[in-house]
Amino acid sequence: PYACAVAFRNRLYDQRLLKTVAAPVPVISVGNITTGGTGKTPLVIWLCRYLESQGRRCAILTRGYKTPRGPLSDEPALLARACTNTKVLVDPDRAAGAHKAVSQYSADVLVLDDGFQHRRLGRDLNIVTLDATCPFGYERVLPAGLLREPLEGLKRAEVIVITRYDQVEPQALQRLETRIGQLAPYVSVVKAACRHTHAVTTEAAVLSLESLRHQRAFVFCGIGNPDAFIESIRHNGIDIVGTRIFNDHYRYKPDDIRAITRQAKQCGATLILCTEKDGVKAALLKPEEAGIQLAWLAMELDFVEGADRLKTHIDTVLRPSQDKSRVPENKTT
Repeated sequence: PYACAVAFRNRLYDQRLLKTVAAPVPVISVGNITTGGTGKTPLVIWLCRYLESQGRRCAILTRGYKTPRGPLSDEPALLARACTNTKVLVDPDRAAGAHKAVSQYSADVLVLDDGFQHRRLGRDLNIVTLDATCPFGYERVLPAGLLREPLEGLKRAEVIVITRYDQVEPQALQRLETRIGQLAPYVSVVKAACRHTHAVTTEAAVLSLESLRHQRAFVFCGIGNPDAFIESIRHNGIDIVGTRIFNDHYRYKPDDIRAITRQAKQCGATLILCTEKDGVKAALLKPEEAGIQLAWLAMELDFVEGADRLKTHIDTVLRPSQDKSRVPENKTT
């Protein structure tokens, strides 16, 4: 039923029976076609920094999934911290957020976070991330698989960024690229790896990856793809002595952090590691006398191939000659 409903909704947008709202400035959407972590957040951060380097005033529009009222938390807080010159607006109504970004904060380009399925706000560029370790969500739409919509939806994308490119065998990558060519023959394909660069403790001390290789780490996380995170830690040569996995976007409580600390000590760990997204939520809950250091791993996107193609697409939608009176994105193929 869910798959049929999503396909029907997409058909209504494709046929312009459901209308989109056109923003007065360029809109770039970054999204995915599966649930779980696909490396979307590092790409949003890279994109905003690139836009800033081009002298643009950008704003991020996010729905704030599982974000409570009040201060920014989880992903919006991470984005705000990483992109200090970018306004982050949390509003389930992305069209209203777009109006506010332009009218109140003078944004001249909007980044639609997790916007591929949010079709009400028109966009000038659709970028989709595919996790190379599980790109098509077991080929089934929720709840039977991890797909958020049928795979034919990839035809709406102008750019597909294959993330975690370094975690898959060459033969599997070749099959993946062939399949993308069949599903979306006119899309530009970009290849990237999500690489950890260093760790930051709750006391704001920076730890090099080399120093972490001499530690015994207990790892916890509440993200969409914990296996990829843990594998990347092992790939960096860090000794993992224990793990604890929480649900995606989990809101930690003080008791959780105390339990993690106890379990880490029992495993003989000398350091507790988590993702930056988890670190945003867990840092303030760490007991003062924990007796063990807690740190989050910083991560950035490293393009393997196709970065120039991606920048060309972005630069094209930023050109002043773009006609903003049109309603973008409702193309049919």
